[in-house]
Amino acid sequence: MDLLFKPWPWYVAGPIIGATVPLLLWLGNKRLGISSTLRHVCAACLPAKISLFNYDWKKELWSFFFAGGLLLGGFIGGVVFANPEPVNVSASTAEYFSSIGISKAKNLMPVEFFNWNSLATAKGFLMMMVGGFLVGFGTRYAQGCTSGHGILGLSALQWPSLVATASFFIGGILFSRFVLPLILAL
Repeated sequence: MDLLFKPWPWYVAGPIIGATVPLLLWLGNKRLGISSTLRHVCAACLPAKISLFNYDWKKELWSFFFAGGLLLGGFIGGVVFANPEPVNVSASTAEYFSSIGISKAKNLMPVEFFNWNSLATAKGFLMMMVGGFLVGFGTRYAQGCTSGHGILGLSALQWPSLVATASFFIGGILFSRFVLPLILAL
């Protein structure tokens, strides 16, 4: 039972995630990706004749169950089998967090961002709106999300997915190094 309460090492969790892609393709001719599920939700809920959502979304019902399983699995892993021990970070990472104004984070989730009170402020609300728009725009512009490109695209050896995944990482590094400190200083 102790196995369920500790994070699994990358060499166990990675192959399990990686095996999902060929299994979905082999067993059901289905492609892994979460942004496409959001598109199916929008197509089901929006009666407007927007060309992006004008298709037979009912053929993709399996993705609703897949996304639901991800949410349920995340809940079970994060709440039911939650590890009560704090996440260990290196001293240099903790020092960097402190230098940019992030207090001691609980499970790597800075209270400056991850709390309900931050949404009540203009800064918090603006960050959520702008961040949500940028994520949505970027997902559409890149023709897929990080999981779609990073897991499915790379496993299929698709050059655009390699470029997209490298861009996700570079963008995240640059944002956390240069933009995040500016936002925290506001």
